[in-house]
Amino acid sequence: MSFPRAALAVSPTQGGRDAEQVVRTLHDWVPLEEADMVVALGGDGFLLQLLHGMLNQGRTLPVFGMNRGTVGFLMNEFRAEGLADRLRSAKSFRLHPLKMDARTISGEHVVSPAINEVSLLRETRQTAKLEISIDGRVRMSELTCDGVLVATPAGSTAYNLSANGPILPLSSDLLALTPISPFRPRRWRGALIPAAAQVTFRMLEAGKRPVSAVADQREVRDVAEVTVSSDRQVGLDLLFDPEYALDDRIVMEQFLT
Repeated sequence: MSFPRAALAVSPTQGGRDAEQVVRTLHDWVPLEEADMVVALGGDGFLLQLLHGMLNQGRTLPVFGMNRGTVGFLMNEFRAEGLADRLRSAKSFRLHPLKMDARTISGEHVVSPAINEVSLLRETRQTAKLEISIDGRVRMSELTCDGVLVATPAGSTAYNLSANGPILPLSSDLLALTPISPFRPRRWRGALIPAAAQVTFRMLEAGKRPVSAVADQREVRDVAEVTVSSDRQVGLDLLFDPEYALDDRIVMEQFLT
């Protein structure tokens, strides 16, 4: 059987370049515009960068990542041998990114996708004060905190987990709404909301207590209002070895000590 028509994307790190030397000569790679899939050599950050690049270009391809980074939660094990067979038998998982719709104090309007999470963070030593609405209904009139985030199931093991948020199974069709160092209400630990819900954050005292909004790696400073929703019109396909798929990893993460 022939090797799938795949393009090779390589992280500029030393680990990525070393892996490229092993893989480059083993198969006939095609340019990205001719490919049916992409093999990515790098870490989670590089994979997110690659996916965002495809979103910006309006052409998304399935991606089979091989870990040459640090954590590699979204990646497969790096092995050059048998790669064609691995690609043919890979299990696909579809991600729907979040859409951040942010408006700044000055009136700037920014729309940006987020694959892992959208986070709101205080810009100064003063805590942020936020109002939280779900589907147009105010659910929390004032949250005083360092920040708050909305995470997808795929992103629930990243920043969300570090902020003591829940790990979400991929099939849950939920989003995690997680506070970051909440001061008032002190005991609020966040909420699970339907993936179809629309979350709106309104900054209270936005001029005095500036807040930035970050969609994965894109930051918008001095926001006045931010709406976050799941973009069901956009799908990103990640490919995994059947014996070590992303849903298995998320289950395993909940039993680590």
